[in-house]
Amino acid sequence: MLEVRSKLGKAIRLDEDRWNHVRGHPEMENQSSKIEETLVDPDEVRESTHAASIWLFYKLYTKSPVSEKCMLVVVEVLDGEGFIVTAFFTDKVKKGGSIWRKNR
Repeated sequence: MLEVRSKLGKAIRLDEDRWNHVRGHPEMENQSSKIEETLVDPDEVRESTHAASIWLFYKLYTKSPVSEKCMLVVVEVLDGEGFIVTAFFTDKVKKGGSIWRKNR
């Protein structure tokens, strides 16, 4: 469905099953371009506190279907490739180690 090379050089895929899961969040309908943009040009990438193989990509959007929020794209990285687990808008950056951060 979607395959993109992330800011960190990983090939990341979103398959039909995961896209259907993401679209379960009503505000995520028609947001595939923001998902892609968040992976290619994130503000920050963090490692999940639950597993080192789970990376959290964040990008702030001043305009979204739910006001000013960050897009969070959760990616599982295995064998050098990434697979999107879920994506949604959030107002809170989760705890976890910093992998990469945009210079401000």
